[in-house]
Amino acid sequence: MFRQLGLSVMAGAALLASALSASADTDVKFALDWKFEGPSAPYFVALDKGYYKAEGLNVTIDSGPGSVAGIARVAAGTYPIGFFDINSLARFRDQNPDKDVKGVLMVYDKPPFSIVSIAKSGINGPKDLEGKILGAPAPDGAFAQWKAFVKENKIDDSKVKIENVGFPVREPMLADGKVDAITGFSFSSYFNLMSKGIAEKDIKVMLMSDYGIVLYGNAIMVNPEFAKANPKLVAGFVRATVKGIIDTIKDPDTAIKSVMKRNETADEKIELARLKMSLKDNFVTPWVKANGVGGIDEKRMTDAIEQIAVTYEFKNPKPKAGDLFTSEYLPPADARKF
Repeated sequence: MFRQLGLSVMAGAALLASALSASADTDVKFALDWKFEGPSAPYFVALDKGYYKAEGLNVTIDSGPGSVAGIARVAAGTYPIGFFDINSLARFRDQNPDKDVKGVLMVYDKPPFSIVSIAKSGINGPKDLEGKILGAPAPDGAFAQWKAFVKENKIDDSKVKIENVGFPVREPMLADGKVDAITGFSFSSYFNLMSKGIAEKDIKVMLMSDYGIVLYGNAIMVNPEFAKANPKLVAGFVRATVKGIIDTIKDPDTAIKSVMKRNETADEKIELARLKMSLKDNFVTPWVKANGVGGIDEKRMTDAIEQIAVTYEFKNPKPKAGDLFTSEYLPPADARKF
């Protein structure tokens, strides 16, 4: 009887310890910019491999409204951490100077901003857009760079008709010939067109970063009050995410499985191709290979801010690189290399 009592006490103690350990994990809501698609793999990999858990975090990942609109969610604290466009953050901070939202982990070293067309439109370079109709959703992160793209490539924009189109009809309108080209994220528009029956060989993608745009892309950003109150938690989230990114870079074929578990209606073949495209064009650049995942080059960010000023008139003094991004939560460079 004593032996059974002892075993019961031990079992109870183990359960209590387990409960206390579970309750010690901090709940964190993390907002993506868009749907659960290939490029979101690193976060789900970090979740499935227990990287967030190891940092004492119980992370919930939600889809988002786009790379621009979601910044307000982070600023309001609805989501203390989110994944959105760093260039749009510069504009948001200018319009909301009391909101000290910052990027803490650069994910897209090169942005997926692009001009996408199909072969029959005859657009092979930026100047070919003259005399054409460009379909562009007004809140689109890629379209936000249009003036800078025009300036860098000496396009006569008076010869380009801009048609404001909704996100859902953007690719269908291009496929139907109602517009000649569209702005969008390369890895979104490309595969959306394929799903509309456009042959892969007929899809033409001009990455703006190949045509004079020096901007960065999407970054992990945090609510300032949350970061101030939880610096170790933010550092832990960043550390876990870096591991998820590196694992995804090393083995995208396995990483995509973590996405498919959350989006069973998606086509795994397409999402894997979308992931690999984003890794090639946005995640893994020569700078990232040399310096590791997640950081920035301060001079380039300064140049990027000057380029943002071409597309947006700042009401307040232009931000400095340190106003948009801080490296204080990043792990050492050696831990960010792959």
